[in-house]
Amino acid sequence: MIREPVVAGQFYPGTSTELRNMIKQCIEHEYGPGSKPSTSNEKIFGIVCPHAGYIYSGPTACHSYKSIASQNPELVIIIGPNHFGVGKDVATMTDAQWKTPLGMVQVDSDSAKEIVEISNFIEIDEYSHSQDHSLEVQIPMLQEILSNDFQILPIILRSQNISTAIDVGNAVSRIVEKKNAIIVASSDFTHYEENSFAHQQDKALIEPILEMDLERFYQVLNERRVTACGYGAIASTMIACKNLGAKKGELLSYATSGDVSGDTESVVGYGSIKFV
Repeated sequence: MIREPVVAGQFYPGTSTELRNMIKQCIEHEYGPGSKPSTSNEKIFGIVCPHAGYIYSGPTACHSYKSIASQNPELVIIIGPNHFGVGKDVATMTDAQWKTPLGMVQVDSDSAKEIVEISNFIEIDEYSHSQDHSLEVQIPMLQEILSNDFQILPIILRSQNISTAIDVGNAVSRIVEKKNAIIVASSDFTHYEENSFAHQQDKALIEPILEMDLERFYQVLNERRVTACGYGAIASTMIACKNLGAKKGELLSYATSGDVSGDTESVVGYGSIKFV
């Protein structure tokens, strides 16, 4: 099957020329990483990346993608939240290609079938993926910034509690052990709060992410009621990266929609993090 793009023309431009131009603008934006090539050879196990409209979160997202540009992964495992709550608690898919204005990306069906065998939660369900933007918006960035062909393993989470995150994270790390792969946690941070409050909330939540402290992460999330939408995706990625040998997270960039647009009354926070 072909998974058609559902937010092309909304979250990002609907034509290849405009889309490439926009990604270039995001890279060169004052909140972007700049176009100087990355020369680092460090091993990056995974990244956290926002998934809002490119005009708002694209410059921040490009920091994460720029950091992995030279890694040429053959598989990108993208984990994100199910905003619509449709389908299964945790779902991947098989026998599919995801279409964007930049072309097709193949789902790694073998890895999808294997992860369903390993995990107690992950099921194969196309419907879970039918409406959501959290995985889709990452794909054009990958297509443009990575120089090689790659396949994807999409995982969408309706359930994001700690036990689900541990199961998914452990299963993902088992897949990555056999592949040249990168893990992408798709999540925005605080939603619809005043700008300085969003900065405070997100700073508090980012600290345990950088320390890769799962219990503290959920504690801060619950105590401060941080409205990060893909917290289970971040948690799963932290667990997988830790299993694979990552020692810490590093914050590459943080900004809010208010920092970018100037409208600071009600903002969404965006963080770009790598696990090394």
